[in-house]
Amino acid sequence: MLERFGIPREFREMPQQRREATSYGSGFILKDNYILTNFHVVEDATEVTISLSDRREFSAEVIGVDPLSDLAVLEVDDNDLPTVNVGNSDQLRVGDWVIAIGSPFSFDFSVTAGIVSAKGRSIQNNNIGNYVPFLQTDVAINPGNSGGPLFNLDGEVVGINSQIYSRSGGYQGLAFAIPINVAIDVADQIINSGEVARGYLGVRMSEVDSDLADALGMEKPYGALINDVEEGESADMAGLLPGDVIVEFDNKEIKFSSDLPHVVGQIKPKTNAKASIIRDGEKIELDFVLGELPVNQEAFVPAKANTSSDPIGLKVADLDRENPSMANMPDGVIISRVNPNSPASGKLNRGDLITMIQYRGKKFEVFDTESFDNAIENFSSGNKIAVHVIRNGSRLIRSITLN
Repeated sequence: MLERFGIPREFREMPQQRREATSYGSGFILKDNYILTNFHVVEDATEVTISLSDRREFSAEVIGVDPLSDLAVLEVDDNDLPTVNVGNSDQLRVGDWVIAIGSPFSFDFSVTAGIVSAKGRSIQNNNIGNYVPFLQTDVAINPGNSGGPLFNLDGEVVGINSQIYSRSGGYQGLAFAIPINVAIDVADQIINSGEVARGYLGVRMSEVDSDLADALGMEKPYGALINDVEEGESADMAGLLPGDVIVEFDNKEIKFSSDLPHVVGQIKPKTNAKASIIRDGEKIELDFVLGELPVNQEAFVPAKANTSSDPIGLKVADLDRENPSMANMPDGVIISRVNPNSPASGKLNRGDLITMIQYRGKKFEVFDTESFDNAIENFSSGNKIAVHVIRNGSRLIRSITLN
């Protein structure tokens, strides 16, 4: 079987090299040269490449991320970029039609449509749901759509497609998007200050069910029931007590306990806010000065690629014509190793046969390791070369940028 798949005998016992993965996601140009996408799209990335619908490509820099809202802001070095029109996600209504554009399973610029199924969803996934009132839609979303825009019928971005609820890993009718109003606030903070600050009350809370509502003297079950108050935090300073039920905060109704973090988290620290409280069956008003949500201070730094010791990152070997598996191969060199994080990583594979290198009209035939080395010496760092290879009997051409 090894011979059938063209793996030379001399390389069969070689240790497995660490494979570099390439993943796809979506995004959109928010303003100027800033691009908005999901944090989980760029997390652990060593290199980010942006491809536009007009086939231009740019290397992008991750300038800031916010894991709690699953958002990331990228920047590219170009000013002639098409930006989106931004809408108001607060004006969306359940039943409104929306359209998603993305790259599901790397099928670029795919469009799907559906309606807004619900608003203000709290879905717990790595603590993200605490601070994002997700839009629920039935727009068909699949892996690769993450970070892509959700449009209303006026062509305005009203959300960022972020997650799906699925038992199979594919679309099953439930998709969730980050409201654009939340995303814009996060992006502006990242661009202007490099970090995101959120308001903080310092409480532990739970839902109010029918029995609790009756016990607390409430007409119906709603609001956020306060179970505990952290000493010295905003809620404590305002006089909030365990057993209180917050039913309105900053002029926004709190129907469920999950609504409270959504509202408080979008208010800046040290901001004054009023709240309506049910205490002992009576409604009272309390004044708060919000604290700041404590977060992990370890800043996200994108992983950096380790450059290869040679400009292409390959180890090659001459063909062994005495080996039956190589006897009838065309002239060239066999790749015996692809260095991790090298220019060739993800483009060329061990066992590929290199037959020619091409650069701007010049062709360099490769017969052996000497001719391969002589060809490489003709190029400089940054040159994009086309490498002709034979892989499992098929001829391929791969572009590699020399380092």
